[in-house]
Amino acid sequence: MSEYERSRTMPALPEQVFDQAADVHRLGAWLPDDLHVHAEEPPAVTVHEDHTDEDTSALLRAERDQMRIEWGTREQGSYAGWLQVAGVGSGASEVTVHLSFFDDSHDPGERAAREALDGSLRRLEEQVRIRVDGAAG
Repeated sequence: MSEYERSRTMPALPEQVFDQAADVHRLGAWLPDDLHVHAEEPPAVTVHEDHTDEDTSALLRAERDQMRIEWGTREQGSYAGWLQVAGVGSGASEVTVHLSFFDDSHDPGERAAREALDGSLRRLEEQVRIRVDGAAG
């Protein structure tokens, strides 16, 4: 089993960050470019990976009262992850993303996982900024 975790501070309230991250129709704006999530009957989703051209059945749960999103594969149980948003004061939030790979064949390796997580957190911050700036203007 391999686990990876990255965090990033964002200049927005936790509720604003969570709402952006948890919107299943906007996941593509911040997830890695080769992953596409299609909503089904909640909490069921299908994740399409461009690299393998495969669809995977998955679950996605968002708990606003906990500011937490959890996901994972359904049938094979090879992958799981979570995103946690926490307020850090002064209208800022810290977002932590954690990935667990239970099947080594799905593990992209430390460097690739770190780059994907950092890129996703950067894109999420950009989306949050657009949303917050748009609401303020």
